[in-house]
Amino acid sequence: MPLKEELSKFVEVRKTGTTTMGIICKDGAILAAESKSTMGYLIASKESEKILPLEDHIAMTIAGASGDAESLARYMKAELKLFSIENQRKISVKGAATLLANILQGSKFYPYYVQLIIAGYDSSGARIFTLDPLGSAEEEKKFFSTGSGSPMALGVLEDAYKEGMTVDEASKLAMRAIKSAIERDIGSGGKAMDIAVITKDGVKITRYDLDKLPK
Repeated sequence: MPLKEELSKFVEVRKTGTTTMGIICKDGAILAAESKSTMGYLIASKESEKILPLEDHIAMTIAGASGDAESLARYMKAELKLFSIENQRKISVKGAATLLANILQGSKFYPYYVQLIIAGYDSSGARIFTLDPLGSAEEEKKFFSTGSGSPMALGVLEDAYKEGMTVDEASKLAMRAIKSAIERDIGSGGKAMDIAVITKDGVKITRYDLDKLPK
């Protein structure tokens, strides 16, 4: 069987559902994700972590194959640590996104089956970048969502997002969007929802029980 057909078949087997998102707000950026992981028709976990800190000012959401995403996160953490040691400064958000894009592009013949959002806060303020498996990196000026539940989440974001939202307002909007995806997307759910608030003070991730979400 030709390599292209083998890869296509492999991707079909490893398709997974999820909903993650990133929102730019007045004083920072918000990342959000639910906690359900699937293996075909099996729910593999109800408490997965889909927001991974890469540095104290940068975090990443993961959608796709968990093993690939976790491998990339370990790779990035090591590279960002080396960068800070060698350059005596922390990498910019755009620099981290470019590095990850280069890693993905360099692996395109045996790709990582992921769709990622990187968000962080540096001297330029809060920034969000989205990346596909082949290394395309796009900066998002307002919001973005990935995964099987993203159409529902994006509908909520398109309707309710406003320029200059506070961190608290953006966090509540993210919760609404994730909840909407959970209610309509079979691949999204679990027991919890994670919200990462990224500001000049760093990355703070809070886990909320889906049955006890703040109003």
